[in-house]
Amino acid sequence: MYWQVGAYISTKLEAAEWGDGVVDQLARHLAVSQPGLQGFTRRNLFRMRQFYDTYRGDAKVSALLTQLPWTHNLIILGQSKLAEEREFYLRTAIQEKWSSRELERQFKAALFERMIIEPFKVSTALRQSHSEALGVFKDSYLVEFLDLAKVHGEADLHHGLLAYLKDFLLELGRDFCFVGTEYPLQVGGRDFALDLLFFHRGLNCLVAIELKVTRFEPEYLGKLSFYLEALDRDHRKAHENPAIGVLLCASKDDEVVEYALNRTLSPAVIAEYRTQLPDKQLLQAKLREFYALNVGEGERS
Repeated sequence: MYWQVGAYISTKLEAAEWGDGVVDQLARHLAVSQPGLQGFTRRNLFRMRQFYDTYRGDAKVSALLTQLPWTHNLIILGQSKLAEEREFYLRTAIQEKWSSRELERQFKAALFERMIIEPFKVSTALRQSHSEALGVFKDSYLVEFLDLAKVHGEADLHHGLLAYLKDFLLELGRDFCFVGTEYPLQVGGRDFALDLLFFHRGLNCLVAIELKVTRFEPEYLGKLSFYLEALDRDHRKAHENPAIGVLLCASKDDEVVEYALNRTLSPAVIAEYRTQLPDKQLLQAKLREFYALNVGEGERS
């Protein structure tokens, strides 16, 4: 209905049949004649017009609009600066089934900017065994909801993620299911414990997450690979795909990560956790630089 109302108002205004004052009159008329009808204030009527004008020339994107509530559409329309940003949030909100609150959080977290400008590196083994996983994992995960102290230990991070497991699952993304914490693995008569174990329904595999409150070091991959081998040999079901490992570190050097992942035979992801929301204005400035650089290279080539 919002689309139809927006189309009607836009058509009338463009044809110069109406002035802005007529929209005011329409809002007052609806308030008097339909007192039970909510959401048709002057401001919202102009939003409906903006909604229609923004998407009317894009059949591919306009088909997505009916899959989200009006509140979600207003958030995306009001906070997106680029057409590709709007499409990104439309598709991701539908895929992840975000609430309006979570959608607002992802805008504050600058998810669109981060997905474009932050390099996301995975092992060759992951690309070969789980090509679709590239759309599942991220370069960084925000855990600002933990309210961790600047100096914190692994136990603080671990316990916090368990205490706010619902929020962490939202940050991980749809289809992640929690399996266990300090998950027991036994190899050669020795006992080992995996920090966090999940199952991803879409990828049909176990996902092991190891936590590090320090900068990534290449030797961390050896331990993770060992855990993945134990999961695949002793815990994976016959119908499941090989397990994926995620090293969630406080920070990482992208060049060190690239070198470390280049030779590993394990399907692995190296990501960092962030305890505070990013500076969105800074990321937007970097995004503009990214676009300018890529457009410039495209023109030169």
